[in-house]
Amino acid sequence: MKSKASPDVYLRFLQLAEAIRGLPSLPPLDPLEERILSWVARAAQREERLSVRDMMAREEFGAPATIHGRLKSMREKGWITLADTEDARRKQVALTRDAVKHFERLSKCMVQAAKGAA
Repeated sequence: MKSKASPDVYLRFLQLAEAIRGLPSLPPLDPLEERILSWVARAAQREERLSVRDMMAREEFGAPATIHGRLKSMREKGWITLADTEDARRKQVALTRDAVKHFERLSKCMVQAAKGAA
């Protein structure tokens, strides 16, 4: 009998997540962009405002120029938006609708993987 903490659930999730990556959607992200996207998504979940300046202050993402370049790339790929704030010098980073749909599909994969292990 397998334990509930079996790696099968995670491996099944990876398999399902890989299958949705094959569906027509947004262009792929590089590993740093994926980490940035996760950070933006977690901030959105906590309903926190996140500015470009906040992102550039995160040393774990690299130099400010690197972060700025990645944010620009992610915006061009359709993963994030950079919206104006009350201060025209600051831009707020937010997920696009397509990015939110991507996380919804991943959530469904996780639920499906967990059900398959039950």
